Amino acid sequence: MLPLGDLFVEVYVRIADAIAPQTLPLPPRPGPAPACTDAEVLTLALVRHLLARRSERAWLAEVRRDWAHYFPPVPHRSEFNRRVRWLWGAFERLRQQAIATVPADPWQQIDTTALPVKHPSRHRRPDAWDGPLGLTAGFGRDAAHGEWFYGFRLAVRTDLGRRLVRAWSLVPAAVDERAVADDLLGGVRCQGLLLDRGFLGAQWAAGYERQGIRVVIAHSHAERRRLPRAVRRPVAALRNRIETSIGEITDVDGLRLVRHGAHSFWGLLTRTAATLLAHTWLRLAWV
Repeated sequence: MLPLGDLFVEVYVRIADAIAPQTLPLPPRPGPAPACTDAEVLTLALVRHLLARRSERAWLAEVRRDWAHYFPPVPHRSEFNRRVRWLWGAFERLRQQAIATVPADPWQQIDTTALPVKHPSRHRRPDAWDGPLGLTAGFGRDAAHGEWFYGFRLAVRTDLGRRLVRAWSLVPAAVDERAVADDLLGGVRCQGLLLDRGFLGAQWAAGYERQGIRVVIAHSHAERRRLPRAVRRPVAALRNRIETSIGEITDVDGLRLVRHGAHSFWGLLTRTAATLLAHTWLRLAWV
C-alpha cells in the first residue's frame, strides 16, 4: 500500500479521470455546487475503505487535522454521508471499469456470507432496513459461525484464479443460494463452477451441465471422486478460495465490511459497493 499522501493522489487521479463528464456522467444534485467536489468525496470514502478505517467520524476528523492541505473544505459528516450515498453507483461503475480490463477466468466460484445489521435480540419492530423491490432485513443462519443473524447476505461471484469479484448482490438473509447463483450467472458463459454444499441439487446442476458448464461441489468428497483423477487434487486445493476472498472483504483482518456501521439499507449498499471497489483495486495492485 502506498504512503497515505501518495494514496490520496493516486485514488483522486483515478477517480477524477473515470468520472469525467464525457466518461461517466454522475447524477445531478439539486442546489448550488458544493465546495468539495464529487471526486474528492469519493476519494475520501474509498481511501477510508482501503485503509479499513471503521469510524467515518474519526476518519473525517483525521483528514481535517492532518490533510487539510489536500482537502480544505471537508464536509460535515452528515453532508458527507448523504453525498456518498447519492454517489454510491459510481463505486460500482468504477469497479466494473477496472475488471473490464482483465479477462474473466473460465472457472467461477459463487458463495454468500452474512451481513448482520443488528443483534437478533434487538429486533422488535419495523425499522429502516428496507431496500428496493421488497428487499428487507430478516433472520438467517450463519453456517460459518453456527449462529442466527438479522440482516442480509452478500452474494459474490469471483474468478477461481484471480479471485476478482465479477458480480455481487445483497440478498435476503434466508435465501435459496441456487437462485442467487442463477442471478449472478445471467448471460455468463464459463467452463465450470466450483461451489460449496449450499448449492447441492442434482436437477439444478444438470441444467448447467446441459449448457456446457461443469458444476463441482468442492467440499463434497463423493463429488470430487467423480472427477478425473488428475484434477481431484487441484479442486481440493482451490475449494477454499472463495472463502479467502469473502474473508478479505468482510473480516476484521481484511476490509471489515462485517463491521459496516450502516444505519439503513442505502448506507449498507454504499459501504458494500465501496468495499468491493477497494478489494478490486487491491487485487489488481492499483494502490
